Amino acid sequence: MPKRFPIYLALACLAVLFHCAPAVFAADPVEIAVAGVEGDALENARQALALPYGLVRDGKVDRLWLERFAKQAPEKVRQALQPYGYYKSEVSARVGQTRDGKLNLQVVVNPGEPVRVTEVTVELKGAGAEGRRLRRMRDAFPVRPGEVLLQPDYERGKGALQALAQKMGYLDASFPRHEIRISEDRSKARIALVLDTGPRFYFGQAVIQGAPDYPDSYLKRFVAFKEGEPFSYAKVGETQLNFANSERFRQVVVTPERERAENARVPVVVQLTEAPRRTVRPGVGYGTDTGARFSTHYRDLNLFHKGHDLDLSLYAAQRLQGFAGRYTIPSTSDYRSSTSLQLNLQKEDVTSYLSKIVALELDRNIGLGRGELATAYVRLLQEVFTVGDENANSRLVLPGFRFSKETFNDLVRPRRGYAYTLELRGAHPYLGSDSGLIQGIAHANLLFPLPWRLSLQSRGDVAYSLLDDPFSELPPSIRFFAGGDQSVRGYSYQSLGPRDASGQVVGGKHLLVGSLELLRSLYKDWGVSVFYDIGNAFNNYADMRLKDGTGVGIHYYTAVGGLNLYLAKPLATGAGSFRIHFTVGFQL
Repeated sequence: MPKRFPIYLALACLAVLFHCAPAVFAADPVEIAVAGVEGDALENARQALALPYGLVRDGKVDRLWLERFAKQAPEKVRQALQPYGYYKSEVSARVGQTRDGKLNLQVVVNPGEPVRVTEVTVELKGAGAEGRRLRRMRDAFPVRPGEVLLQPDYERGKGALQALAQKMGYLDASFPRHEIRISEDRSKARIALVLDTGPRFYFGQAVIQGAPDYPDSYLKRFVAFKEGEPFSYAKVGETQLNFANSERFRQVVVTPERERAENARVPVVVQLTEAPRRTVRPGVGYGTDTGARFSTHYRDLNLFHKGHDLDLSLYAAQRLQGFAGRYTIPSTSDYRSSTSLQLNLQKEDVTSYLSKIVALELDRNIGLGRGELATAYVRLLQEVFTVGDENANSRLVLPGFRFSKETFNDLVRPRRGYAYTLELRGAHPYLGSDSGLIQGIAHANLLFPLPWRLSLQSRGDVAYSLLDDPFSELPPSIRFFAGGDQSVRGYSYQSLGPRDASGQVVGGKHLLVGSLELLRSLYKDWGVSVFYDIGNAFNNYADMRLKDGTGVGIHYYTAVGGLNLYLAKPLATGAGSFRIHFTVGFQL
């Protein structure tokens, strides 16, 4: 198929994205035209002219009611223009009719000269008046002399000043004086604003109730503040999220008891309702990479009544079977930090290779900040494998370091955010390995919103290897392949990479994969997308041959994540026809 195929497909999909929601293009029974203003002032005027409920019934317009509404329209528009500095506007409105007999409301505005600010006085009083952050925000107040009086900017600056004061612990911060004085000729304005911070409040003692099976030292890891720190509602909310995200509590209520504050110290009560500590969850599913699968998951979240976590999984799929166990000991100082021991027994039989793995890994996880995690680990790997015509056995001792950062506005159906992971690992015969190697691996995912309910997601994977020994001695779990649901769609799982003399894919030392996906939300729980993926595994950059694929997706969003169905077309010559991919959840 010619290379212009993805262009035609993308154009067709974009047409679907913009036209499949009929409500977007539904014609209004009464057209409202406003002339003479533009920008935010025009938008505010249009909102003020929203037709009252009942004026249109079953597609028919009440003409008399519309005439009465037209008489009220000039005053509505004049009021709507004042926040944007137009206090001398002249407005006329009349009901008209188009050539096809459709009624319309025609509004003509002569906004006149806007009011300009001649003086701005912002004063700080109270215990926080000398605070550097407050003074910087005062000096950066968004309304300045000589500018048009824009009341949205005034309210934004005023709200930001009060919010910052309250965030710094000045809970009683208020404005005893807040004035905008307009001159009699409605051409000039003076602003006078006084913020009184009041006294500064601090955190008092945190009292945790309702979780007797967990030790107090374990529970206090989730408290985001220390006694004596300046009070902050953001810290209260962070504490709530820390407990809720631990999966150990059915209900979490964090209450600052302001009325019980003594010496400006606010005690905080955390009321917890425990969730079952032990769960057993059987599961049945399907993934295009692994095929049909069955799994059983056992978890104990409070082993030995110390908050230790035992997580065991048994899974069997068409191409992947195994057991995974993890024992985690939480840190006593930080809820994000822990030490864990993992055991993995796995058999994987895919088109490119057959692999049997026994792996034991010791991790030390250190939380560095919200969404940031650093992990130092040592992995002991014993792998028996067949790749192409090669049968081998490999033993590796892999020390490594991994850093990850993740921030999304919603993990179930995100609209914006990013995540990335950087990893460095190596092996050497001096440490007991059969081979010597160093590998660097990076993964990144970026999601940002666009107009018209669109969003753009980009994804990238890069990996590079330095080897002391022949590549054939490297097990498949350490080699790199491309293709599949989370790689280059349109190609089967792990089907892309360098080939041996017999033409079989054997994987490569390096990896480069990129993806762009344009998503369009439909209604409440649905979405559609168009994507383009490109990448491959390779042994040297001179012989790099990137493979690409494109297609469309449909998404249904549930409370636990999205169900994503893709129809993908590989664009490489001789790569075959369309391929279906199915995934569950948002892919980080």
